[in-house]
Amino acid sequence: MESCVFCEIVAGRAEASVVHGDDDVVAVLDHRPATPGHVPVIPRVHASGLAEAGDAVGAPIWRAARRVAAALRVSGLRCEGVRLSLADGEAAGQDVFHLHLHVVPRYRGDGVVVSAEWRRRSREQLDRDAALIRDALA
Repeated sequence: MESCVFCEIVAGRAEASVVHGDDDVVAVLDHRPATPGHVPVIPRVHASGLAEAGDAVGAPIWRAARRVAAALRVSGLRCEGVRLSLADGEAAGQDVFHLHLHVVPRYRGDGVVVSAEWRRRSREQLDRDAALIRDALA
């Protein structure tokens, strides 16, 4: 495996502004934040994406993200809402290939843009897609 900056942070060998740490995760301030207080929650075990992470990895990430989100709301940093974001794979925008969940404080006029071409799909199309996903889950 190539050098992983998040593994280095978890091991304490790379600088980070830690906001939370426990046996399962480390939460640090992002060095290029979408907004002040932007926190990636990083599992201590290396998993490049969701396919490599089971519930034992995912549950602590979610638990820490909920705690960080609650703390952001009362921290004194500007936070009118919170966006959670997890990119899984390069096409999804993942650029550090160590699973992590972003906790981003949001407020009106923060300049963060989440855009897509939101298109309505027919019930027939949705039912076909649902069947494909159900079959893949089986």
